[in-house]
Amino acid sequence: MSTESPEPTSTSVLRPLYAAGFVTAFGAHSIAASLGAYTGGEHVSLLTLGLLLAVYDGAEVVLKPVFGSLADRIGPRPVLLGGLLAFTAASAAFVLAGNPTAVGLARLGQGAAAAAFSPAAGALVARLSPPKRQGRAFGGYGAWKSVGYTAGPLLGGALVTLGGFSLLFATLAVLALAVAAWVAMVVPAAPPLPRARQTALDLARRLSAPAFLRPTAALAATTAALAVGVGFLPITGAAAGLTPLVTGAAVSLLALCSALVQPWSGRARDAGGLRDGVGMAGGLALAAAGAALAAVVPGVAGVLIATVAIGTGVGLATPLGFAHLAAITPPERLGQTMGAAEVGRELGDAGGPLLVGTIAAAATLGAGFLGLAAVLGVAALAVLRAQTAGTGVHG
Repeated sequence: MSTESPEPTSTSVLRPLYAAGFVTAFGAHSIAASLGAYTGGEHVSLLTLGLLLAVYDGAEVVLKPVFGSLADRIGPRPVLLGGLLAFTAASAAFVLAGNPTAVGLARLGQGAAAAAFSPAAGALVARLSPPKRQGRAFGGYGAWKSVGYTAGPLLGGALVTLGGFSLLFATLAVLALAVAAWVAMVVPAAPPLPRARQTALDLARRLSAPAFLRPTAALAATTAALAVGVGFLPITGAAAGLTPLVTGAAVSLLALCSALVQPWSGRARDAGGLRDGVGMAGGLALAAAGAALAAVVPGVAGVLIATVAIGTGVGLATPLGFAHLAAITPPERLGQTMGAAEVGRELGDAGGPLLVGTIAAAATLGAGFLGLAAVLGVAALAVLRAQTAGTGVHG
Protein backbone atom coordinates (compact mmCIF):
# COMPACT_ATOMS: atom_id res chain seq x y z
CA MET A 1 0.00 0.00 0.00
CA SER A 2 1.18 3.51 -0.78
CA THR A 3 2.79 5.19 2.19
CA GLU A 4 3.56 8.54 0.61
CA SER A 5 1.71 11.49 2.10
CA PRO A 6 2.68 14.44 -0.06
CA GLU A 7 1.54 17.92 0.74
CA PRO A 8 -1.58 19.11 -1.09
CA THR A 9 -0.60 19.63 -4.70
CA SER A 10 -1.79 22.59 -6.71
CA THR A 11 -4.11 21.74 -9.57
CA SER A 12 -1.77 23.68 -11.85
CA VAL A 13 0.85 20.94 -11.38
CA LEU A 14 -1.61 18.26 -12.45
CA ARG A 15 -2.96 20.08 -15.49
CA PRO A 16 -0.02 19.19 -17.78
CA LEU A 17 -0.60 15.54 -16.82
CA TYR A 18 -4.27 15.89 -17.76
CA ALA A 19 -3.10 17.40 -21.06
CA ALA A 20 -0.88 14.37 -21.66
CA GLY A 21 -3.94 12.15 -21.18
CA PHE A 22 -5.79 14.30 -23.70
CA VAL A 23 -2.95 13.91 -26.22
CA THR A 24 -3.04 10.11 -26.23
CA ALA A 25 -6.84 9.97 -26.48
CA PHE A 26 -7.09 12.72 -29.09
CA GLY A 27 -4.20 11.31 -31.10
CA ALA A 28 -5.63 7.81 -31.21
CA HIS A 29 -9.22 8.73 -32.03
CA SER A 30 -8.65 11.69 -34.36
CA ILE A 31 -6.66 9.49 -36.75
CA ALA A 32 -8.71 6.31 -36.30
CA ALA A 33 -11.98 8.09 -37.09
CA SER A 34 -10.57 9.37 -40.39
CA LEU A 35 -8.79 6.21 -41.56
CA GLY A 36 -11.91 4.99 -43.35
CA ALA A 37 -11.74 7.96 -45.69
CA TYR A 38 -7.99 7.43 -46.11
CA THR A 39 -8.34 3.78 -47.07
CA GLY A 40 -11.20 4.59 -49.40
CA GLY A 41 -9.14 7.22 -51.15
CA GLU A 42 -6.13 4.95 -51.43
CA HIS A 43 -8.27 1.96 -52.49
CA VAL A 44 -6.79 -0.37 -49.90
CA SER A 45 -8.49 -3.38 -48.35
CA LEU A 46 -10.50 -3.63 -45.16
CA LEU A 47 -7.72 -5.85 -43.83
CA THR A 48 -5.29 -2.96 -44.25
CA LEU A 49 -7.75 -0.69 -42.45
CA GLY A 50 -7.95 -3.16 -39.60
CA LEU A 51 -4.17 -3.31 -39.34
CA LEU A 52 -3.89 0.47 -39.33
CA LEU A 53 -6.47 0.64 -36.55
CA ALA A 54 -4.79 -2.09 -34.52
CA VAL A 55 -1.14 -1.05 -34.76
CA TYR A 56 -1.51 1.86 -32.29
CA ASP A 57 -3.22 -0.25 -29.62
CA GLY A 58 -0.93 -3.19 -30.31
CA ALA A 59 2.14 -1.11 -29.57
CA GLU A 60 0.54 0.08 -26.33
CA VAL A 61 -0.35 -3.42 -25.16
CA VAL A 62 3.20 -4.67 -25.67
CA LEU A 63 5.13 -1.66 -24.41
CA LYS A 64 3.10 -0.13 -21.55
CA PRO A 65 4.35 -2.62 -18.94
CA VAL A 66 7.91 -2.05 -20.16
CA PHE A 67 7.73 1.72 -19.89
CA GLY A 68 5.78 1.51 -16.63
CA SER A 69 8.66 -0.46 -15.09
CA LEU A 70 11.14 1.99 -16.59
CA ALA A 71 9.26 4.86 -14.92
CA ASP A 72 9.80 3.15 -11.57
CA ARG A 73 13.49 2.65 -12.32
CA ILE A 74 14.45 6.16 -13.51
CA GLY A 75 11.45 8.23 -12.39
CA PRO A 76 8.19 8.90 -14.27
CA ARG A 77 8.95 12.47 -15.35
CA PRO A 78 11.74 11.65 -17.86
CA VAL A 79 9.64 8.80 -19.28
CA LEU A 80 6.72 11.19 -19.68
CA LEU A 81 8.86 13.80 -21.41
CA GLY A 82 10.57 11.24 -23.62
CA GLY A 83 7.23 9.77 -24.67
CA LEU A 84 5.78 13.16 -25.57
CA LEU A 85 8.88 14.09 -27.58
CA ALA A 86 8.78 10.71 -29.35
CA PHE A 87 5.11 11.31 -30.17
CA THR A 88 6.10 14.70 -31.61
CA ALA A 89 8.83 13.09 -33.70
CA ALA A 90 6.58 10.31 -35.03
CA SER A 91 3.90 12.83 -36.02
CA ALA A 92 6.35 15.26 -37.61
CA ALA A 93 8.08 12.45 -39.51
CA PHE A 94 4.85 11.67 -41.36
CA VAL A 95 4.52 15.32 -42.41
CA LEU A 96 8.13 15.55 -43.53
CA ALA A 97 7.99 12.24 -45.41
CA GLY A 98 5.15 13.49 -47.58
CA ASN A 99 4.16 9.90 -48.27
CA PRO A 100 0.57 8.92 -47.42
CA THR A 101 1.53 5.22 -47.26
CA ALA A 102 3.69 5.98 -44.20
CA VAL A 103 0.62 6.38 -42.00
CA GLY A 104 1.05 2.87 -40.61
CA LEU A 105 4.62 3.54 -39.48
CA ALA A 106 3.56 6.86 -38.01
CA ARG A 107 0.75 5.18 -36.06
CA LEU A 108 3.18 2.57 -34.77
CA GLY A 109 5.56 5.29 -33.59
CA GLN A 110 2.74 7.22 -31.94
CA GLY A 111 1.46 4.10 -30.19
CA ALA A 112 4.93 3.27 -28.85
CA ALA A 113 5.32 6.84 -27.61
CA ALA A 114 1.90 6.81 -25.96
CA ALA A 115 2.86 3.54 -24.26
CA ALA A 116 5.63 5.52 -22.55
CA PHE A 117 3.90 8.70 -21.46
CA SER A 118 0.48 7.28 -20.56
CA PRO A 119 1.51 5.08 -17.57
CA ALA A 120 4.12 7.67 -16.57
CA ALA A 121 1.41 10.34 -16.41
CA GLY A 122 -0.79 8.05 -14.32
CA ALA A 123 2.08 7.35 -11.93
CA LEU A 124 2.75 11.07 -11.58
CA VAL A 125 -0.91 11.80 -10.86
CA ALA A 126 -0.66 9.30 -8.00
CA ARG A 127 2.76 10.48 -6.78
CA LEU A 128 1.86 14.18 -6.78
CA SER A 129 -1.59 13.84 -5.18
CA PRO A 130 -2.16 13.29 -1.46
CA PRO A 131 -4.08 10.08 -0.70
CA LYS A 132 -7.23 11.97 0.28
CA ARG A 133 -7.36 13.75 -3.09
CA GLN A 134 -6.43 10.94 -5.47
CA GLY A 135 -10.02 10.29 -6.47
CA ARG A 136 -10.41 13.88 -7.58
CA ALA A 137 -7.03 13.82 -9.32
CA PHE A 138 -7.83 10.68 -11.32
CA GLY A 139 -11.32 12.01 -12.00
CA GLY A 140 -9.81 15.06 -13.68
CA TYR A 141 -7.29 12.93 -15.57
CA GLY A 142 -10.02 10.61 -16.86
CA ALA A 143 -12.28 13.53 -17.73
CA TRP A 144 -9.66 15.08 -20.00
CA LYS A 145 -9.05 11.74 -21.69
CA SER A 146 -12.80 11.59 -22.34
CA VAL A 147 -12.63 15.08 -23.85
CA GLY A 148 -9.93 13.73 -26.16
CA TYR A 149 -12.15 10.82 -27.15
CA THR A 150 -14.98 13.27 -27.86
CA ALA A 151 -13.00 15.92 -29.70
CA GLY A 152 -10.80 13.51 -31.65
CA PRO A 153 -13.26 12.40 -34.32
CA LEU A 154 -14.79 15.88 -34.66
CA LEU A 155 -11.61 17.96 -34.84
CA GLY A 156 -9.69 15.23 -36.64
CA GLY A 157 -12.29 15.11 -39.37
CA ALA A 158 -12.25 18.89 -39.69
CA LEU A 159 -8.44 18.99 -39.95
CA VAL A 160 -8.36 16.23 -42.56
CA THR A 161 -11.03 18.04 -44.56
CA LEU A 162 -9.07 21.30 -44.46
CA GLY A 163 -5.57 20.01 -45.11
CA GLY A 164 -5.49 16.24 -45.33
CA PHE A 165 -3.62 13.89 -43.00
CA SER A 166 -0.54 16.12 -43.11
CA LEU A 167 -2.41 18.90 -41.29
CA LEU A 168 -3.74 16.44 -38.70
CA PHE A 169 -0.30 14.97 -37.98
CA ALA A 170 1.28 18.44 -37.89
CA THR A 171 -1.32 19.52 -35.34
CA LEU A 172 -0.59 16.46 -33.21
CA ALA A 173 3.16 17.19 -33.37
CA VAL A 174 2.66 20.77 -32.21
CA LEU A 175 0.22 19.70 -29.50
CA ALA A 176 2.54 17.03 -28.06
CA LEU A 177 5.53 19.39 -28.17
CA ALA A 178 3.54 22.10 -26.36
CA VAL A 179 2.48 19.65 -23.65
CA ALA A 180 6.08 18.44 -23.27
CA ALA A 181 7.22 22.03 -22.75
CA TRP A 182 4.41 22.56 -20.22
CA VAL A 183 5.45 19.43 -18.32
CA ALA A 184 9.10 20.54 -18.30
CA MET A 185 8.19 23.94 -16.86
CA VAL A 186 5.52 22.96 -14.31
CA VAL A 187 5.72 19.32 -13.23
CA PRO A 188 8.27 18.78 -10.44
CA ALA A 189 10.77 15.97 -10.46
CA ALA A 190 9.59 12.72 -8.89
CA PRO A 191 12.84 10.80 -8.45
CA PRO A 192 12.81 7.02 -8.34
CA LEU A 193 12.16 5.61 -4.90
CA PRO A 194 14.21 2.88 -3.21
CA ARG A 195 12.89 -0.52 -4.27
CA ALA A 196 13.24 -3.93 -2.76
CA ARG A 197 14.45 -6.60 -5.16
CA GLN A 198 11.53 -8.11 -7.08
CA THR A 199 11.68 -11.48 -8.81
CA ALA A 200 9.48 -12.51 -11.70
CA LEU A 201 7.56 -14.68 -9.25
CA ASP A 202 6.98 -11.70 -6.95
CA LEU A 203 5.64 -9.70 -9.89
CA ALA A 204 3.36 -12.53 -10.97
CA ARG A 205 1.98 -12.85 -7.46
CA ARG A 206 1.30 -9.13 -7.16
CA LEU A 207 -0.39 -8.84 -10.54
CA SER A 208 -2.45 -11.99 -9.99
CA ALA A 209 -3.71 -10.96 -6.56
CA PRO A 210 -7.46 -10.16 -6.33
CA ALA A 211 -6.61 -6.70 -5.01
CA PHE A 212 -5.06 -5.92 -8.43
CA LEU A 213 -7.18 -8.09 -10.72
CA ARG A 214 -10.64 -6.91 -9.67
CA PRO A 215 -10.15 -3.15 -10.17
CA THR A 216 -8.19 -3.85 -13.36
CA ALA A 217 -11.02 -6.07 -14.62
CA ALA A 218 -13.45 -3.28 -13.79
CA LEU A 219 -11.35 -0.83 -15.83
CA ALA A 220 -11.18 -3.30 -18.72
CA ALA A 221 -14.94 -3.85 -18.60
CA THR A 222 -15.77 -0.14 -18.59
CA THR A 223 -13.40 0.41 -21.51
CA ALA A 224 -15.10 -2.44 -23.37
CA ALA A 225 -18.47 -0.79 -22.76
CA LEU A 226 -17.16 2.54 -24.02
CA ALA A 227 -15.66 0.98 -27.16
CA VAL A 228 -18.88 -0.89 -27.93
CA GLY A 229 -20.94 2.23 -27.38
CA VAL A 230 -18.78 4.26 -29.73
CA GLY A 231 -18.61 1.52 -32.36
CA PHE A 232 -22.03 -0.14 -32.33
CA LEU A 233 -24.59 2.37 -31.05
CA PRO A 234 -24.29 4.34 -34.34
CA ILE A 235 -25.20 1.12 -36.19
CA THR A 236 -28.28 0.73 -34.01
CA GLY A 237 -29.18 4.34 -34.64
CA ALA A 238 -28.70 4.02 -38.39
CA ALA A 239 -30.97 0.96 -38.41
CA ALA A 240 -33.60 3.08 -36.65
CA GLY A 241 -33.36 5.69 -39.40
CA LEU A 242 -31.16 8.23 -37.62
CA THR A 243 -28.81 10.38 -39.67
CA PRO A 244 -25.01 10.18 -39.27
CA LEU A 245 -25.14 13.63 -37.63
CA VAL A 246 -27.51 12.39 -34.93
CA THR A 247 -25.60 9.16 -34.31
CA GLY A 248 -22.35 11.12 -34.13
CA ALA A 249 -23.93 13.44 -31.59
CA ALA A 250 -24.99 10.41 -29.56
CA VAL A 251 -21.41 9.13 -29.44
CA SER A 252 -20.22 12.56 -28.34
CA LEU A 253 -22.92 12.56 -25.65
CA LEU A 254 -21.58 9.24 -24.33
CA ALA A 255 -18.07 10.63 -23.94
CA LEU A 256 -19.44 13.88 -22.51
CA CYS A 257 -21.37 12.03 -19.81
CA SER A 258 -18.21 10.16 -18.88
CA ALA A 259 -16.19 13.39 -18.77
CA LEU A 260 -18.73 15.14 -16.53
CA VAL A 261 -19.24 12.25 -14.09
CA GLN A 262 -15.59 11.33 -13.49
CA PRO A 263 -14.64 14.44 -11.45
CA TRP A 264 -17.81 14.06 -9.36
CA SER A 265 -17.06 10.39 -8.73
CA GLY A 266 -13.51 11.20 -7.63
CA ARG A 267 -14.65 13.98 -5.29
CA ALA A 268 -17.30 11.73 -3.75
CA ARG A 269 -14.64 9.09 -3.08
CA ASP A 270 -12.30 11.57 -1.44
CA ALA A 271 -15.11 12.89 0.76
CA GLY A 272 -15.87 9.37 2.00
CA GLY A 273 -19.29 9.25 0.38
CA LEU A 274 -18.48 6.62 -2.23
CA ARG A 275 -16.57 3.43 -1.52
CA ASP A 276 -14.39 2.04 -4.28
CA GLY A 277 -16.05 -1.37 -4.56
CA VAL A 278 -19.60 -0.06 -4.42
CA GLY A 279 -18.86 2.70 -6.92
CA MET A 280 -17.11 0.40 -9.40
CA ALA A 281 -19.87 -2.20 -9.12
CA GLY A 282 -22.51 0.50 -9.55
CA GLY A 283 -20.79 1.90 -12.62
CA LEU A 284 -20.51 -1.54 -14.18
CA ALA A 285 -24.17 -2.29 -13.40
CA LEU A 286 -25.22 1.01 -14.97
CA ALA A 287 -23.19 0.28 -18.11
CA ALA A 288 -24.72 -3.22 -18.23
CA ALA A 289 -28.19 -1.71 -18.03
CA GLY A 290 -27.31 0.64 -20.88
CA ALA A 291 -26.14 -2.24 -23.08
CA ALA A 292 -29.30 -4.20 -22.30
CA LEU A 293 -31.52 -1.21 -23.04
CA ALA A 294 -29.78 -0.74 -26.40
CA ALA A 295 -30.94 -4.26 -27.24
CA VAL A 296 -34.56 -4.03 -26.11
CA VAL A 297 -35.63 -0.37 -26.49
CA PRO A 298 -36.19 0.52 -30.15
CA GLY A 299 -35.46 3.74 -31.99
CA VAL A 300 -33.86 6.94 -30.87
CA ALA A 301 -35.03 6.47 -27.28
CA GLY A 302 -33.03 3.28 -26.93
CA VAL A 303 -29.90 4.85 -28.39
CA LEU A 304 -30.06 7.92 -26.16
CA ILE A 305 -30.88 6.02 -22.96
CA ALA A 306 -28.08 3.54 -23.64
CA THR A 307 -25.68 6.39 -24.41
CA VAL A 308 -26.34 8.18 -21.14
CA ALA A 309 -26.29 4.99 -19.05
CA ILE A 310 -23.04 3.66 -20.52
CA GLY A 311 -21.29 7.03 -20.37
CA THR A 312 -22.39 7.63 -16.78
CA GLY A 313 -21.40 4.12 -15.70
CA VAL A 314 -17.96 4.44 -17.28
CA GLY A 315 -17.48 7.83 -15.64
CA LEU A 316 -18.53 6.50 -12.23
CA ALA A 317 -16.22 3.47 -12.18
CA THR A 318 -13.05 4.63 -13.95
CA PRO A 319 -11.51 7.09 -11.46
CA LEU A 320 -12.33 4.75 -8.58
CA GLY A 321 -10.45 1.90 -10.27
CA PHE A 322 -7.31 3.97 -10.79
CA ALA A 323 -7.46 5.62 -7.36
CA HIS A 324 -7.89 2.21 -5.73
CA LEU A 325 -4.88 0.80 -7.59
CA ALA A 326 -2.81 3.83 -6.54
CA ALA A 327 -3.88 3.34 -2.91
CA ILE A 328 -2.86 -0.33 -2.71
CA THR A 329 0.41 -0.03 -4.66
CA PRO A 330 3.78 0.72 -3.08
CA PRO A 331 4.80 4.14 -4.45
CA GLU A 332 8.02 2.71 -5.89
CA ARG A 333 5.92 0.33 -8.08
CA LEU A 334 3.30 2.79 -9.33
CA GLY A 335 4.61 2.88 -12.89
CA GLN A 336 4.56 -0.88 -13.17
CA THR A 337 1.03 -1.08 -11.77
CA MET A 338 -0.32 1.68 -13.99
CA GLY A 339 1.29 0.12 -17.05
CA ALA A 340 -0.25 -3.27 -16.29
CA ALA A 341 -3.66 -1.73 -15.59
CA GLU A 342 -3.52 0.19 -18.87
CA VAL A 343 -2.91 -3.10 -20.68
CA GLY A 344 -6.14 -4.36 -19.12
CA ARG A 345 -7.94 -1.35 -20.53
CA GLU A 346 -6.46 -1.90 -23.98
CA LEU A 347 -7.62 -5.52 -23.92
CA GLY A 348 -11.10 -4.36 -22.98
CA ASP A 349 -11.00 -1.80 -25.78
CA ALA A 350 -10.35 -4.61 -28.26
CA GLY A 351 -12.29 -7.41 -26.57
CA GLY A 352 -15.60 -5.62 -26.13
CA PRO A 353 -16.20 -4.90 -29.82
CA LEU A 354 -14.87 -8.36 -30.71
CA LEU A 355 -17.38 -10.01 -28.34
CA VAL A 356 -20.34 -8.00 -29.60
CA GLY A 357 -19.33 -8.38 -33.23
CA THR A 358 -18.92 -12.14 -32.92
CA ILE A 359 -22.32 -12.60 -31.29
CA ALA A 360 -23.94 -10.20 -33.77
CA ALA A 361 -22.51 -12.18 -36.70
CA ALA A 362 -23.95 -15.41 -35.31
CA ALA A 363 -27.28 -13.94 -34.15
CA THR A 364 -28.26 -10.25 -34.02
CA LEU A 365 -26.72 -6.99 -32.83
CA GLY A 366 -29.26 -6.94 -30.01
CA ALA A 367 -27.96 -10.31 -28.85
CA GLY A 368 -24.46 -8.88 -28.94
CA PHE A 369 -25.49 -6.03 -26.64
CA LEU A 370 -27.11 -8.53 -24.27
CA GLY A 371 -23.92 -10.59 -24.25
CA LEU A 372 -21.94 -7.51 -23.25
CA ALA A 373 -24.52 -6.70 -20.58
CA ALA A 374 -24.07 -10.18 -19.12
CA VAL A 375 -20.28 -9.80 -18.98
CA LEU A 376 -20.57 -6.38 -17.33
CA GLY A 377 -23.09 -7.76 -14.85
CA VAL A 378 -20.78 -10.60 -13.87
CA ALA A 379 -17.91 -8.13 -13.41
CA ALA A 380 -20.13 -5.94 -11.21
CA LEU A 381 -21.08 -8.88 -9.02
CA ALA A 382 -17.43 -9.95 -8.67
CA VAL A 383 -16.36 -6.47 -7.56
CA LEU A 384 -19.30 -6.14 -5.19
CA ARG A 385 -18.61 -9.56 -3.69
CA ALA A 386 -15.00 -8.53 -3.04
CA GLN A 387 -16.27 -5.36 -1.35
CA THR A 388 -18.63 -7.36 0.85
CA ALA A 389 -16.05 -9.98 1.73
CA GLY A 390 -13.28 -7.42 2.20
CA THR A 391 -10.87 -9.47 0.10
CA GLY A 392 -9.93 -7.22 -2.76
CA VAL A 393 -11.80 -3.99 -3.33
CA HIS A 394 -12.61 -1.76 -0.44
CA GLY A 395 -11.93 1.74 0.77
